[in-house]
Amino acid sequence: MSRTGNCYDNAVAESFFATLKRELVGDKAFTDRAQARRAIFEWIEVFYNHQRRHSTLGYLSPAQFELQYATRAA
Repeated sequence: MSRTGNCYDNAVAESFFATLKRELVGDKAFTDRAQARRAIFEWIEVFYNHQRRHSTLGYLSPAQFELQYATRAA
């Protein structure tokens, strides 16, 4: 890590949270913390990891990429 607030120090995490904010949160107002936690959990576990295609992974979802990787490694 270099200096405070340098987004290039942790670009992957910064990119993930920017995507989360842009695609899920946006202007949405959650009624309570529990509702926000459920929505974020569902977005990550259902959509982001299993449906959303990532250009870095050859336009596969993370779940598809891991399955393909495990199949090749076996």
